[in-house]
Amino acid sequence: MITGLGHVAFRITDLEKALDFYCNKLGFREAFRLEREGEPSPWIVYLQVAPNMFVELFPGAHGDNPPRGQAVGYNHFCLVVDDLAATLRELAARGLAITGNPIQGLDTNWQYWLNDPDGNAIELMQITATSPQAAADARWQA
Repeated sequence: MITGLGHVAFRITDLEKALDFYCNKLGFREAFRLEREGEPSPWIVYLQVAPNMFVELFPGAHGDNPPRGQAVGYNHFCLVVDDLAATLRELAARGLAITGNPIQGLDTNWQYWLNDPDGNAIELMQITATSPQAAADARWQA
């Protein structure tokens, strides 16, 4: 039985920039690194978001990342926060440029968008009690 979403993985161009963004700015923790013969070192760097939740970084990517839009494939990933305004203040204090304001989506949740150093889109979302996500969670736990 599936019990959760274990990780998302990204090919990145600059490991140090990515670690600064994900660890120093967003507050993730570097969990471990894996080596694989014939691959650049490190092959994969695992960052821990929360228990059983990871982001995998594959260093050594080349090329450009197209902006989020109508193309097939990856669009973004979402990080749930308990207090979006407080989270944005904390991220700004860590040196992340916060421009614009959170918006309330059609699902009634509050959201704020940012990009990692390679242009991967990230949504920060504060779930509201009236959202369809909150209702789905309540049904799941019933």
